Amino acid sequence: MTTPPVGEAVAPGRIGIPADEDDAPRLTLVEHLEDLRRVVIVCLIAWAAASILAFVFNRELIWVLERPLRLALAHRRPSPFGSAVVVTSPIEGLSIPFKVAAAAGVVLSLPIVLWQIWTFVAPGLRRSERRLAGPFIAASCACFALGGAFAYFIMPVGLNFLATFLGRNAVYLPDLGSYLSFFTLVIVIFGVTFEMPVVLSLLGALGIVSSKRLRHWRRPAYFLIVAVALVVTPGADPFTPTFLSAALLLLYEASILVVRFPLGR
Repeated sequence: MTTPPVGEAVAPGRIGIPADEDDAPRLTLVEHLEDLRRVVIVCLIAWAAASILAFVFNRELIWVLERPLRLALAHRRPSPFGSAVVVTSPIEGLSIPFKVAAAAGVVLSLPIVLWQIWTFVAPGLRRSERRLAGPFIAASCACFALGGAFAYFIMPVGLNFLATFLGRNAVYLPDLGSYLSFFTLVIVIFGVTFEMPVVLSLLGALGIVSSKRLRHWRRPAYFLIVAVALVVTPGADPFTPTFLSAALLLLYEASILVVRFPLGR
């Protein structure tokens, strides 16, 4: 550690740390708690407002969510129950719109929530950390959305298999509440597993993995990806894990390229 010559002014900040990394005002514990309370209140207000807006359009939202199931049921015709979706509980006619609105409120308010979390965390980060955090947060949201969209568009294939597997030996009357729970689970699984490139890029930025090492691990990684896809997919159809495996294998290859960029080193 070097000390400044006698008579030379000492720059603001701690010794050995650049002034631009340490010139932020120090907050007390009470001030941190007040800031956290502000973030929580703003996030709750944003979620409540978004949920109310979603509830106004709950019929349109449910219609969009039902689309994969309707496409699967269309293959049941000319059965009289070819396009029927049932509700088996007296209260589900009211509870389902509220649940859908609450879930849609989380999605719609997510930009505000992430921004509030960022304003709370950013002052404690160094400038270099702030430069990395923004792209990684954006990439995480984009990958999750990509995984959810991919699941939404390939879901009719798996549902069609499940709906037609028994043929005419059974009448297929899917419950709307159970279907929406299954739909949410599939979307979350695909969204989370599509975060693999972000995780590998972060490990590359920390110096834990490299592009060369990922290429060396290609065979065991392929085996692990297929095994995970078979385990985490909730449906019994063979198509959903196949599609998930294929997508993750492509993402793994893309991760090998991404890790080579400066952001991923």
